[in-house]
Amino acid sequence: MNTKPPTADPPAQLRRRAEDRLRARSANQESAAVVPKSGADAKRLLHELQVHQIELEMQNAELRKARDELEVALDNYTDLYDFAPSGYFTLTATGAILQANLTGATMVGIERSRLVGQSFGRLVSAEFRPAFSAFLEQVFAGQTKQAGDFELVGQGQPVRFVNIEAQCFLNRQECRAAIVDITARKAAEAARCRLEVMTASNRKLEQEIIRRKALEQALKTSEQQLRQLSHEILLAQEAERKRISRELHDTVLQTLVGISVHLASLTPKPADNPTSLRRKIAQTQLLVEKSLAMVHRFAVELRPTVLDDLGLIPALHTFMKDFMKRTGVRAHLTAYAAVNQLPLDQSAVLYRVALEALNNVAIHAQASAVEVQIKKLPDWICLMITDNGKSFDVKRVLRTKGNGRLGLLGMRERLQMIGGKFSIKSRPGHGTTVTARIPVTHEGAAVSGG
Repeated sequence: MNTKPPTADPPAQLRRRAEDRLRARSANQESAAVVPKSGADAKRLLHELQVHQIELEMQNAELRKARDELEVALDNYTDLYDFAPSGYFTLTATGAILQANLTGATMVGIERSRLVGQSFGRLVSAEFRPAFSAFLEQVFAGQTKQAGDFELVGQGQPVRFVNIEAQCFLNRQECRAAIVDITARKAAEAARCRLEVMTASNRKLEQEIIRRKALEQALKTSEQQLRQLSHEILLAQEAERKRISRELHDTVLQTLVGISVHLASLTPKPADNPTSLRRKIAQTQLLVEKSLAMVHRFAVELRPTVLDDLGLIPALHTFMKDFMKRTGVRAHLTAYAAVNQLPLDQSAVLYRVALEALNNVAIHAQASAVEVQIKKLPDWICLMITDNGKSFDVKRVLRTKGNGRLGLLGMRERLQMIGGKFSIKSRPGHGTTVTARIPVTHEGAAVSGG
């Protein structure tokens, strides 16, 4: 609050006012004194003295009024200064306290009379003192206002965070600092930061919960698929045993019985002639060859010895030749030579995948040709079986039960056991392509055959 003292009247105006007041006093007197003409000078002197007296009285009254107004202004200023919501300090360049208001003294917990002469830097926590010293140097280095956040450690007071704004006086000997308590704001900012951290943590936790639920659901689905696959494998094994048993009974066993009968008929009899004996021997040999072929086919389907002895390419050649004879479907194999150097477990998996895919072509595809390729990629060895037959809905087949689904799942399971990957594509007009990939091991040149 700014209150200016009243401005004194000019001397001429003050004299006129004094003369007016003197005339008013003279007019109020009951009778005027008669002054002889010889006393004109005395009368004029008296008049001047009276005017001067009134001037002094008026100046004294104005001075008393100005003093009273100044005292009121000082009281108002003192109230505003001492009871302001911010702390006010007057500091020297070294940080010594010259003045402080009551709010500032309350902030630091020290009586105002004891604050004068102390170093303000001692009221700043040790962690913030270097920053406060640099701040004070900047204040006294220029005329612009400086601001900064610091931590105060007053006597008997909790730690406070304050914002200090300071500006140097023109004489550069003192600066006035306004201090605002921002402890609540700092606490709110810290709470907000903690809330943000907790929110981020909760978000990550929610994502982890969702991921774990997805994994749990995938695990349940996998377990269900595994149980279903195991059930279908048992059914398939039982069906395969039944088929092999029927084949052995209907073909091999009957053939062996026929061989036994023919061998019994080879017992020399008087009526036999060499021609009849040779015919019986030839028939027996045909039955033996037929039995050997059947047993060989069973052995090839179960585990071909050529795969163990010569490698994957000869084993596939052998199977594909028999496949073309049985089905009439043209089959062509292209592979690189070093594929024969694959570990036996990988060769066996690729062989089983190829056999299952070719059997599916023979049963379902109604194809006229099939291409088998084994390629060497930078990171994988890729087996591809492509036919020109009819397509099918892969997802629907995988969802349904049956031997077709079992064959696809079996191929996938075999590849996963050795770190491989399985995929199948089927489009109308483009046939079906089965792709099996296993981790690369060796290098080699390409060979081809049909």
